[in-house]
Amino acid sequence: PNVCALQQVLGTKKKYFSTCRNWYKGSICGKKAIVLYECCPGYMKLEGMRGCPAVAPIDHVYGTLGLVKATTTQQYSDMSKLREEIEGKGSFTMFAPNNEAWDQLDTTIRSALVSNVNIELYNALHFHMVNRRLLTKDLKNDMTLTSMYGDLGLYINHYSNGVVTVNCARIIHGNQVATNGVVHVIDRVITSVGNTIKDILDVQEELSSFNAAALASGMMDKLDQPGHYTLFAPTNEAFDRLSPGYLERIMGDKAVIAALVNYHMLNSVQCSEAIMAGSVYETAEGSTIEIGCDGDSLTVNGIKMVLKKDIVTTNGVIHLIDRVLIPDSAKEGMELMGDSQSTFSDMVSELDLAAAMGPKTEYTLLAPLNTAFTNEVMSKDQSLLRLILENHILKLKVTLNELYSGQLLETLAGKLLRVFIYRTAVCIENACMVRGSKEGSHSALHVMKSLIKPAEKTIYELLIADGRFKIFLSLMETAHLTDLLKQEGSYTIFAPTDDAFDGLSEEDIALLKSDLNALRIILLYHFSNGIFINGGLEGGVTNLLKTLQGNNLQVMSVNNSIHVNSVDVPDSDLMATNGVIHVVKNVLYPGDLPVGRQDLLVLLKKLIKYIQIKFVSGFSYAEIPLTFLKRTITTTHYIETAPDVTKVTRVIEGTPTLTKVTRVIEGEPTITKVTRVIETEPIVTKVVVEGEPVITKVTRVIEGEPSVTKVTRVIEGEPSVTKVTRVIEGEPSVTKVTRVIEGEPSVTKVTRVIEGEPTITKLTRVIEGGNLDADGKTITGGARYTTVNEPYIIEGPDFSKITTIHGNPNLIDEESERITKIIQEGGRFAAARKAPG
Repeated sequence: PNVCALQQVLGTKKKYFSTCRNWYKGSICGKKAIVLYECCPGYMKLEGMRGCPAVAPIDHVYGTLGLVKATTTQQYSDMSKLREEIEGKGSFTMFAPNNEAWDQLDTTIRSALVSNVNIELYNALHFHMVNRRLLTKDLKNDMTLTSMYGDLGLYINHYSNGVVTVNCARIIHGNQVATNGVVHVIDRVITSVGNTIKDILDVQEELSSFNAAALASGMMDKLDQPGHYTLFAPTNEAFDRLSPGYLERIMGDKAVIAALVNYHMLNSVQCSEAIMAGSVYETAEGSTIEIGCDGDSLTVNGIKMVLKKDIVTTNGVIHLIDRVLIPDSAKEGMELMGDSQSTFSDMVSELDLAAAMGPKTEYTLLAPLNTAFTNEVMSKDQSLLRLILENHILKLKVTLNELYSGQLLETLAGKLLRVFIYRTAVCIENACMVRGSKEGSHSALHVMKSLIKPAEKTIYELLIADGRFKIFLSLMETAHLTDLLKQEGSYTIFAPTDDAFDGLSEEDIALLKSDLNALRIILLYHFSNGIFINGGLEGGVTNLLKTLQGNNLQVMSVNNSIHVNSVDVPDSDLMATNGVIHVVKNVLYPGDLPVGRQDLLVLLKKLIKYIQIKFVSGFSYAEIPLTFLKRTITTTHYIETAPDVTKVTRVIEGTPTLTKVTRVIEGEPTITKVTRVIETEPIVTKVVVEGEPVITKVTRVIEGEPSVTKVTRVIEGEPSVTKVTRVIEGEPSVTKVTRVIEGEPSVTKVTRVIEGEPTITKLTRVIEGGNLDADGKTITGGARYTTVNEPYIIEGPDFSKITTIHGNPNLIDEESERITKIIQEGGRFAAARKAPG
């Protein structure tokens, strides 16, 4: 009875009182430990009896020091005049260093204490005391006690593994009750504490680089405030080992340098003596590190790097380390990759893709494992390899938590990759991720099991190009289901090859095609809504996929291969833009679906041999509504616009004449009204016609539906210049009409305006230059009167038939003379005649 079990590290004197839950497989800090049994505190052995049946006598604190074999502390208490105090009245807690602890104390310090026993030694012992009784159960984690020397603090930590420390000294024998208090034996001599973590960084020259980083990060104020922190502080030599330029690069980015500093800090006090095995702790940066031990050395992330342990401060503890800890959040994407992705990393560098991933650029690496780069892949042309790598680099930073099913991710090559989220896997196209996604400062890394192969074709195009699925495609066409292979969507298809139909004759195929509903039942059992790739199926269990036919497919993934309804899938994960194809060499059929016709049963037994198909006489298949087929409705919108106006200018040059033709064709149909207006202002009009011949310049506008013809003629020629002036005398106006024929060579300018639909052409002629009476005669004389004629239609030559008059001066003269005659006669009763055609 009253026996306590201890673990002692083999080859050392270190002992640990442990509960069963804290026994680390018979080892402490990686060293073998043996189990010892000793009397529990307050009990003693009796000769000839098992265990520790006797109760130890209770003495005062001074006497108890002897009982727990802390004889050096007892001796120093006597020398410093403390004995009288701890033998007398009071209630004390004494943290008494064992004899080994005094032996480990720096000799200079120990000599100074012993040489001044009444002050230095006395004060040092008082610093190990509290003026009240506190058992270990009363010592709470992160508690601060006031010592009996100068009210200086004693910093208590009580860990989940049962270890209790005071200023990082471990209590190795606790709760030795005395008449005037309690004694706890500790494994080292503790010293007074008055500095914060910031104070230590400021004065320790070997920590100046980390001090500069802490200042740049804005974290220094935190390290000067009360708290409970553990700082793993890299020395200057540790910073010297960093990659050239790394520190300079991150010092300009406050978020990154803050992440670096915070990664070295825990929001709890972890004294070295409390570490008995590797444990994971969250850092102030947010990610985790593993703190462990190897013998007497502390390890961080499995590496021995602690140079000096347990520098106790008022707000925590500092451990000096010989290397800088760099969190993922302070790394670039290329720095996130590990040894298992070294091939991808090397190829990115060799093919000059690293230039696209600058320090401030956001991107995501989808890094395949080294095993994905087979000899076949590595033998490809460099331009093709570069394209493969570009499709493994995303243009934006996308973390694991931001991915969702159906998401499209754009690569450097411009491809859009699809994301599939399954119960136990995250996949991008045909490749699934392995554990180890990381988030960098401006980038992210996802490790892929295989190379990503972006889809290029639809299911239909892949099946056609493959050539192994002619019968299946023919049946799909007969069943009017071909659109299912072409339309947008996300489908999984178990496509039977032509080999699956080997046992069928042409008559059998014809029979299968003759029953459209039965054919659809069989074909649609090969389709499932959703994309299910091999890596996304949960391994070792049956995955039920609901088919478009209605029954379930039973799919298993074993050793990286697929089985569907116990049938092997020899070729899987053929990615299409609208789904994925898994190749089967058997026709699939629901095991619980009977057949109602003998001829169909015989046919199916030839096809399907891996299950026993049931026959139920008279059973008929339920018709499947083809609601999953997407119908395309084409809507045509007619937009009315004004017809285009085309203006054509034709220039015909030659000797001796030059013809310029301008044609304007416009679309609006018009109705032309023809009005003949004889304008006069005087009441009495006198018209004088002087000179022969009369040359008239006529502008005709012929408008109609659809054509309006406007013809302007200017006729110039050799050898004579004739000037004809027609004067209409009268007051107050004189109107002159001038026809001028001159120049060399002759130039004819014809302008045609054609619009609209066929119509009746009306002509408006405005003739200025004379006033006529009702009979068409010239009015002269002193008396003044006005004659007004009603508008009427004059039929003129059909200029729409004139295409060109180049080289035909006779036609010009003839037409001019006819027009002049009409003017002279007044036009009213002149016989109209058509121009020569």
